[in-house]
Amino acid sequence: LTPEPFDLTTFANDEGYDELVVARDIPVQSLCEHHLLPFHGVAHVGYVPAERILGLSKLARVVDLFARDLQVQERLTTQITGWLQEHLEPKGVGVVLEADHLCMSLRGVRATGARTVTSAVHGLLRHDARSRQEFFALTGTGR
Repeated sequence: LTPEPFDLTTFANDEGYDELVVARDIPVQSLCEHHLLPFHGVAHVGYVPAERILGLSKLARVVDLFARDLQVQERLTTQITGWLQEHLEPKGVGVVLEADHLCMSLRGVRATGARTVTSAVHGLLRHDARSRQEFFALTGTGR
């Protein structure tokens, strides 16, 4: 449950890149805080750079930072988004998490194969409909 520490690596956005950067299918696994059973799936993380761009491996590190705790998927999604918004200060940031919860498939309703999808978007991805649509299309979740 302890994440590996990491240094935030950013670089000056000297070229003025202002389009979406999306990392898809980042593996994520955590423990449901209600049932102490695992949930696992993928995270899709994107942002529109402002003054700085992020070392791409750091997107996966941020996912892991918050997944290494007793969690609920909704909070995990907003923690990743909020951290990136605070530390990177992009024009926009978005996170989509898709996960299978063993607390749903092993107990209670036993809904094997059910997948839970959560999302959180900030800035341009929240307020500009075209940017928001592009983000969800690039993550493969805008069906």
